[in-house]
Amino acid sequence: MESANIFDRNRVILCHFDSYSAASVFARYGTSVLAPTPLPEEASAMAAPAETSEQHDADTVMAAMTAQYGYSPTVLTHADGFQEWMDSPTGPIRIHLLRFTTLDAPKAALEPNGGVFKPISEMRGTPIQELNLLRRAFDLVMSGG
Repeated sequence: MESANIFDRNRVILCHFDSYSAASVFARYGTSVLAPTPLPEEASAMAAPAETSEQHDADTVMAAMTAQYGYSPTVLTHADGFQEWMDSPTGPIRIHLLRFTTLDAPKAALEPNGGVFKPISEMRGTPIQELNLLRRAFDLVMSGG
């Protein structure tokens, strides 16, 4: 499945957690924390569907992210404990949390795509739906998930 089509049904939150200092930062693109595009305005939280297909598969989404953005798959890990879904007019959208495992947050990797790393305290102006997702991601990262 082409990465453009994959991202019709998936969005990604990228983060970095420094286990030494316990500093967590999240990728931000303009006012959105979701790659490659923000959620549709009509999106709302939903329970995970009973059945999912290949288009929502975590490995497929991670492969699409590395292909589209040039990130090394050896420095990214999927946070399996993050199971968030949004309903949209075109169908369910799965939100994935990918974590960089590098010693330092790879700021230079985000720059070509207009992204910057920011702590959650600097996410003012982010849409409320995304802030709610970010809070759940932050809780998971801080709990060691």
